[in-house]
Amino acid sequence: MRGKSLMFMGTASSVGKSMLCAAVLRIMKQDGYSVAPFKSQNMALNSFATKEGLEMGRAQVTQAEAAGLEPSVRMNPVLLKPTSDRRSQVIVGGKPIGTMSAMEYDKFKPQLREMIREIYDDLEKDVDVVVIEGAGSPAEINLKKGDIVNMSMAKTADAPVILIGDINPGGVFASLYGTVKLLDEEEQKRIKGIVINKFRGDVKILEPGLKMIEDLLNIPVIGVIPWMDIDMEDEDSVTERFTQRSGKGQIRTAIVRLPHISNFTDFNLLGNEADVSVYYATRASELQDADIIILPGTKNTIEDLNWLKQHGLADEIIRHSRKGGMVIGICGGYQMLGQSLHDPLHTESRIPEMAGLGLLDFSVTFNKDKTTVQANGVIDCKEGWMQELNGILLDGYEIHSGVNTFGEHCVPFLRLNGREEIDGITNKQGNIIGSYLHGIFDTGSFWRALINRIRVQKGMDVNDEEVLTIQQFRDREFDRLATIVRQNIDMESVYKIVRGEEVPCGRWDND
Repeated sequence: MRGKSLMFMGTASSVGKSMLCAAVLRIMKQDGYSVAPFKSQNMALNSFATKEGLEMGRAQVTQAEAAGLEPSVRMNPVLLKPTSDRRSQVIVGGKPIGTMSAMEYDKFKPQLREMIREIYDDLEKDVDVVVIEGAGSPAEINLKKGDIVNMSMAKTADAPVILIGDINPGGVFASLYGTVKLLDEEEQKRIKGIVINKFRGDVKILEPGLKMIEDLLNIPVIGVIPWMDIDMEDEDSVTERFTQRSGKGQIRTAIVRLPHISNFTDFNLLGNEADVSVYYATRASELQDADIIILPGTKNTIEDLNWLKQHGLADEIIRHSRKGGMVIGICGGYQMLGQSLHDPLHTESRIPEMAGLGLLDFSVTFNKDKTTVQANGVIDCKEGWMQELNGILLDGYEIHSGVNTFGEHCVPFLRLNGREEIDGITNKQGNIIGSYLHGIFDTGSFWRALINRIRVQKGMDVNDEEVLTIQQFRDREFDRLATIVRQNIDMESVYKIVRGEEVPCGRWDND
């Protein structure tokens, strides 16, 4: 099957395209094929720095890991990171080229088509199958002219398409039928199979509808995927994670849901510990009972800090810290912990400067340069309780603008890649912690040490159970995902579609 492709499109956003792509990639890898993911254009605030220091969307990073590959920017050549409701930072080939409005980007997009085609062709040469993910819906008729990610990409790759519909909100048959019928005749012919996702209940009840949609569209339904409790990284802020509590333990961890929250994949592992519960907070009252408060990354640090102050969360975070409560800031959340923030060039914000939360002794100045690099190091603290953690390995990546100027009251605890400059700092009491390192919790050991610190403060015994690393966690979830999808999708039909063979309707006909 060398040089073949398969594309997944959806009737809407959040129907499960990213997850089903990851599942099929894992299944094909298990079946002995070399496979790779591809999405020509991603819009998300969750991003990743490759080994080359290039930035790409995390959905294709997750899919690459499912396929057993090192993530490469070839898998996601264009990334849009919204900075406001109407503007996005545009990243091409892993490097930012500027910030554009929706109209500006719409005019710019045609220039990207040839570049996308060349990158795709180069990737396709290296594997047996490329699994391509679309974006949103291919039937957004107002956007089709400038399309570079849906049917236009399918034509570029000459890829057969499997269309996914989400049954959970209702109306799945109407959405499938309407999506297909709004496409051009040649585009309709590209759709070789339908998958219904997130089904709850007995498939027998659904079968009459499956037969009718096959009769109406003459496209086979090749799978009905049940609702799955699989913990995988989310592509963007359209996620159920923000409204659910993870874990049932006694150590309550509140992650502040900032308006421009980014890279919240940093926290996927946290609720996996038996003694921890993790939830996202948008109100000051939700922070009052927390043992740990985490300020995550953000694409617009100063404006999100202003939001914290306007909604009373900043005051609650300061009160929590003064009582000795633990506060952790990652990337933009780290910058908020300082004395002052300055953005004279309006790199991120329309607001040129703002006082920080004042919990750590440093200031930050934003500039046009952007750090995108993989990084690792060990904890090396010279004073306070964190000396007990010295030697713990931390491994991740950095994606940020801004240069810190440190005061005399900072306590460094982390230097990365042998650098002279400080990365992570804490205060003398050791209850305020900040770092630019995304993935700081991924080895599991650092998070377990912090949880044990809280346990001791609450009069509980230390928990010395072996911790799960993020890679072990992801591999477990990938295999669970592959097992469920393999049981509920006709993989023989999927392989036929990849080979260009026709799959007949009629699987759901009553005998």
